[in-house]
Amino acid sequence: MVTILIVDDEKNYPLILSAVLEEEGYETLTANSGREALDILSGSDVDLIITDMKMPEMDGIELLENIKRKDPDMPVLIMTAHGTIDKAVEAMQKGAYTYILKPFDNEGLVLYVKKAILTYQIVKENRRLRTVVEARFSFGNIIGKSKKMAEVFEKIKKVAPTSATILIEGESGTGKELVAKSIHFNSTRQNKPFIAVNCSALTETLLESELFGHEKGAFTGAASMKKGRFERADGGTLFLDEIGELSPNLQIKLLRVLQEKVLERVGGVKPISVDFRLIAATNKNLKEEASSGHFRKDLYYRLNVVNLILPPLRQRQEDLRLLVDHFMHKYAHERNSDIIVTGINQESERLFYEYDWPGNVRELENVIERAMILCPGDTIQISDLPKNLQENAPALISLEGIPVTAKLGETLTMIEKKMIERALTLSNNVQSHAAKILGIGKSGLNQKIKKYKL
Repeated sequence: MVTILIVDDEKNYPLILSAVLEEEGYETLTANSGREALDILSGSDVDLIITDMKMPEMDGIELLENIKRKDPDMPVLIMTAHGTIDKAVEAMQKGAYTYILKPFDNEGLVLYVKKAILTYQIVKENRRLRTVVEARFSFGNIIGKSKKMAEVFEKIKKVAPTSATILIEGESGTGKELVAKSIHFNSTRQNKPFIAVNCSALTETLLESELFGHEKGAFTGAASMKKGRFERADGGTLFLDEIGELSPNLQIKLLRVLQEKVLERVGGVKPISVDFRLIAATNKNLKEEASSGHFRKDLYYRLNVVNLILPPLRQRQEDLRLLVDHFMHKYAHERNSDIIVTGINQESERLFYEYDWPGNVRELENVIERAMILCPGDTIQISDLPKNLQENAPALISLEGIPVTAKLGETLTMIEKKMIERALTLSNNVQSHAAKILGIGKSGLNQKIKKYKL
């Protein structure tokens, strides 16, 4: 809902203007001085300001200057009498949207308001697009060529153009928010906001206020009205991460918003219509949570219109080398050295395939970022990796388990076969990756596979 702040030291004018504008469907806030207006602006989301020119202590010009310092694009309409037209012209030069002469007719006022709000909405949208243009998400920004990721890509392509609610499941670090953003930026809502909320990061009370917003005085510390994330996502996409952490009370309220697309701010009684697409994510098995009574079944079924399951990194090892190369390129600029890192050595690569990556892609990215900073040469070594990975490095082969009577040829053949079997397991039977792990060519590996009938 569009919110307009009306500022005038004459107490009747704000009341009259509020009545006129609320009939047009706008929400209004009022202030009787410039100082009061600035206090409201410091804690409230406002889309337009209508202010009188002549006011004690702080006139319209000074208020305009304060507003423009905080938000140069905020539209300000100046109300002025005939005697202060020169000041109104000065205000226009300092960034006021326009000025209107008192007394004015209601239709003319409403027309100015509509034009100013439309202009501001376009400016805000352009401003938002500028911030995301370089980080625009598309399917190509999700790295992977494995079969499991190909299935994810195919489902994203099908659901992105729709408005269907989506539930993304996967372990922490698998890229759930990246997928949510890709869906949004490939949907019909791509030019509207993408609003993300981590449901596990806030207490129940704070999360309720963050989602639904609150009215002035709704609770201690609520000094002004605040729009919630549902309202901010109007027309766009709302991403609720870790939705399995929602309290039973908030689950009920979320279900109502999803069903009716209407909400009330905390401390408010006025219903507010909202239009958003919901994408939820969880690292829990929400179906099991619902079956055990830890999550509402009706909400689960309402969320699970389309289900996307992101595989952990250990199940998509075909993508490991692609991800490593991607992150090496991403963090190349962080090196304080003239030496360019061109790759990782064989020991490190083998370790990467053998490690189970409990933190998934996020952990891999952190490891590569660290290595790119610490690596002294042109190749990442095991010594450049975190201690927990170094501890997982393959131990040196011990002679203790080999009988003294064992023949060299037979022993080497046995070890070679075991290493090939392990490499194939680690690479999910992708021979090119298994060959990299072993440090041999693909054709050589293929010959050995035939030799050992693997």
